[in-house]
Order: sequence, then structure tokens, then C-alpha cells
Amino acid sequence: MEVILFEKIDRLGNIGDLVNVKAGFARNYLLPQGKAKVATEKNKAEIETRRAEFEKLAAEALAAAQKRREQIEMLAINITAKSGAEGKLFGSVGNTDIAEAITEAGVEVEKREVRLPEGPIRQAGEYEITLHLHTDVNAVAKVTIIGQEEA
Repeated sequence: MEVILFEKIDRLGNIGDLVNVKAGFARNYLLPQGKAKVATEKNKAEIETRRAEFEKLAAEALAAAQKRREQIEMLAINITAKSGAEGKLFGSVGNTDIAEAITEAGVEVEKREVRLPEGPIRQAGEYEITLHLHTDVNAVAKVTIIGQEEA
């Protein structure tokens, strides 16, 4: 299915690009979220007339993400979790816990922006967590997991 992108999408294209995607991806993700429209002549004309507007919105989103990156990289996040004697956590610390801790520290972060490629954290210690704030902006948050032993 051929669609016109209304915003930059990772590993797909930029604003105004005509791309071929699988019908399910377009139908279930791109079209409902307003990220693309089906490539008809009418929609092609619309994107050309509104290109400046879309590029301005994209530039504003990029600037906001860069500002959030600066704020996040200045933070030192501490998360306390119950652990055993050797620092092994009872349970784990996942992307939801990290997103909540950063939000409580004053920077709004959604759990889908937190990247944990090796899965949830199960050991106390210091970690550098990557946050994907925008297609062009990644931030690194310093997170310390403090193991709290039960008496």
C-alpha cells in the first residue's frame, strides 16, 4: 500500500515521502494515528500545500525533544527496590518504573520512550539508560538502583 508520510518515521521516511508499506501497518498504525494518508492525487496535493506547516511542527517537536534531553542528562535518578544480600533484586525494575522516577524528578517521560534492550534490571547498581525521545534525539539517563535489604 502506498502512503504519504505526514511526519518523520524511523527507518521509513521523512515528511512528504511516498512509501510502500504493508497494508496492515498502514491500516493499524500510520493511518489511525495521523502519521500518513493513502497516496491519492488529492492527498498528494494537500501535502504539497501544507508541507511548510508540517515541517514547522516537526522542527518544534525536535526542539522540545532536545530540551528534554538536556534536562534528563542533568538528572541523577535513584530508585529503591527490595533486594537480597548480594544486591539481587526481588522482582525487577522495568521501563515503567524508570519512566515514573524520571517524571517525578521533573521531566515528563513516557514508558515507551525508555529503551531496555537487555530486559528489566534485576541487579542493584548504576546504569545508563537510553531514552528515545524523538526519531533524531536519544538521551542517556544515569539511574542508580539501590538495593534495600529486608531485616
